[in-house]
Amino acid sequence: MQRYYPNVTSKVDFRFTQNEDDFIVEEQPIRFKNQGNFLVLKVIKKNQNTWDLIEKMANFLKCYPNEIGYAGLKDKHATTTQYITIPKKYAKDIKKYKHNKIKILEEYLHNEKLSIGDLVGNKFTINLYEVDFNKLNAIEKRLKLIAKNGMPNYFGFQRFGKDIDDNLAKAKEIIEGELIIKDRKIHKMIIAAYQSDFYNRWLVERLKLSKDEFKLLDGDIFYDFKSKKYFTPNAITKNIQEQFENKAIVPTGLLCGRKVFRAANEARKIEAKYDDEFMQEKGYRREAIVYPKNIFTKYNKEEEKLTLEFELPKGAYATVLLENIANRNL
Repeated sequence: MQRYYPNVTSKVDFRFTQNEDDFIVEEQPIRFKNQGNFLVLKVIKKNQNTWDLIEKMANFLKCYPNEIGYAGLKDKHATTTQYITIPKKYAKDIKKYKHNKIKILEEYLHNEKLSIGDLVGNKFTINLYEVDFNKLNAIEKRLKLIAKNGMPNYFGFQRFGKDIDDNLAKAKEIIEGELIIKDRKIHKMIIAAYQSDFYNRWLVERLKLSKDEFKLLDGDIFYDFKSKKYFTPNAITKNIQEQFENKAIVPTGLLCGRKVFRAANEARKIEAKYDDEFMQEKGYRREAIVYPKNIFTKYNKEEEKLTLEFELPKGAYATVLLENIANRNL
């Protein structure tokens, strides 16, 4: 599916390769209690995704993988720093852990096992190559626009796996009761890809209604950053528009499933096209726009290398920001 980015018409070609030197991610954690029955490990790893890390840690500690908590999934082809928890009873054993691609940097105590979403966001450092002065100028202009208006909160290509069409077909079979996948991790991944594909297609249609910024519709469900709650206003008033422009609230899209609020009125007419009410997995709402913070650039003229640094809230994809700059799917 071709993702759509408003306010950009031309493409910017640069070379980007996701690897341990050019794609660096540092998880921004929640605040830890420094007391409790769980040991938090700050871990840096190279070319190891989160599942690789958990498997290796569990094998070393001779524990079940589900005893290890984590806040977010990290890419394999990268250098990534993330936080995991293990029961405090393994504190002495973990000090003996050694691996040439995994290093424990710091330890803390916490009163709970980490769960998905227990993070503030992620900080990225990414290198782009074959960037001449003209491309540099175009990229910096687009970064300013993104800093001002935010960026579409698409799910990146990593969400769907290599066999996207096959995974989506399997998801449909699972929902219709024609396929059972016993591996719970694979089951969840396939269903998540199905939900995410619907969401991405919804976001494309909504963005194509927009001009300079996301067009709000009657019946939209908003997320309030201050109260951390969802709400639907009676109408898109001037006050609602101003709150959106001031980044106090943001419209959300549907990840179809059970126990989730659905849009109404004009907004529901579009959302309904990308819904599956037979879905038995839990549904969610996802912010349609996210706002990168602390964007910095560093340019090496001789190498034609541009280094980008920026922060994204949890759930947002750095590769989507790169696609927004390039105006093409990576």
